[in-house]
Amino acid sequence: MRFSDTPSPASVAAVSGLRHLPYWLDDPQRPAATPALQSDIACDLLIVGAGFTGLWAALLAAEAGPGRRIVLLDAGRIGEGASGRNGGFMSHSLTHGVGNGVARWPGEIAELLRLGYENLDAIEESVDALGIECDFRRAGELTVAVAEHQVADLQRACDQMRAVGVPAQFLTSAQARARIASPAYLGASVDPAVALVNPARLAWGLARACAERGVIVHEASPVEALRDDADEVIAKVGARRVQARRVALATNAFPPLLRQIRRYVVPVYDYVLMTEPLSSGQWSSVGWEGREGVGDAGNQFHYYRPTADGRILWGGYDALYHRGNGMGPQFEVDVAAFARLAEHFRQTFPQLEGLGFTHGWGGAIDTCARFSPFWGQAHRGKTAYVAGYTGLGVGSSRFGAQVMLDLLDGRPTERTELAMVRTKPWPFPPEPLRSVGIGWTVASLQSADRNGGRRNLWLRTLDRLGLGFDS
Repeated sequence: MRFSDTPSPASVAAVSGLRHLPYWLDDPQRPAATPALQSDIACDLLIVGAGFTGLWAALLAAEAGPGRRIVLLDAGRIGEGASGRNGGFMSHSLTHGVGNGVARWPGEIAELLRLGYENLDAIEESVDALGIECDFRRAGELTVAVAEHQVADLQRACDQMRAVGVPAQFLTSAQARARIASPAYLGASVDPAVALVNPARLAWGLARACAERGVIVHEASPVEALRDDADEVIAKVGARRVQARRVALATNAFPPLLRQIRRYVVPVYDYVLMTEPLSSGQWSSVGWEGREGVGDAGNQFHYYRPTADGRILWGGYDALYHRGNGMGPQFEVDVAAFARLAEHFRQTFPQLEGLGFTHGWGGAIDTCARFSPFWGQAHRGKTAYVAGYTGLGVGSSRFGAQVMLDLLDGRPTERTELAMVRTKPWPFPPEPLRSVGIGWTVASLQSADRNGGRRNLWLRTLDRLGLGFDS
């Protein structure tokens, strides 16, 4: 099917009364804020950014070296950035899918898959051991074909996944609709290992575990600059300063403290709706007994999943870049994007006509040209960073944190020897070429979706160069 980008009056009305706050953060269980940094401080390890990467880095470092003084600073609140705004899909993939991994690191794909499964297992073990109540569930994920050309694409993707040991399954249209009743489905692939999670509660649980292990956490403490100073790095936090022997940067899409990162990452805004709870009759009309996560196979794709309290999260499609790597609260609410999402929801599930939406929000994804994280160091090895998850960081952020800690320890490990870790993506060009190139790419992806998946010369050129812009 072709999704209409012209919302009906009913879809426009459906998003008129939204609460513009991420549903996951609109939770009475949200912990009280920790105090801002009030004095100068010294530490063995400073971690900047209290999203998933920073929280995992703090927890893993505290467990590996109980005597280390670890400080975790965030400019806002714990999990308030991408970690609390996403759909809660936790993939085993470290490479943004098997296809991307095979294309970029064919000689390492077996090792990358093994490390990815081990990483997801370790997350589940930590959630259980730490008593984190975050609705973690190995529900699996369906990727559904909503256009004829996508059926063959999904069959090829399943074959490729099975060839490298991923137990993917292909479903016909009838089989897909038997699992989830949507007239839009023409086929599907199933990845059974993907987990679903309440991302905010996971972040809050990790923060609690960090504090219990002696990590010093300060929210509302933005780091403004880093300075190399002999055996230390000095972090400026307003009128205060932090003297750190080592620094781990986990700032995701936010403006980086190191200029070298700016070339590789662009912030792309993604939008999400949350429905009101479905009645038992509405759930019966949809089926969805497995409560899997779902994504469709378009270039501009939707992702959606049930929640523990019986709602449906529905997001994706639009991926908006603002000139000059623009970021800020002014981009987090886009009424037109919300209305398009509402229209597409009703086209996918017409039997749920009249179901309302309660929340609508947006957030920035740290997009890089290879779709998967990259690492680097600065300040003569005393600072390490990771960025570029491109929307699949809920699970891989733990691996990203481990690699940062390896780099700061200065010793080779299985992880640091990976070509994935030792290489960087292609940089994005400076403005105005950056905006022009991204604009051409988005328009070309939209055209491909409208024209049977046929990729124009611009997209074919990007494919040959190994570049991309993921919606």
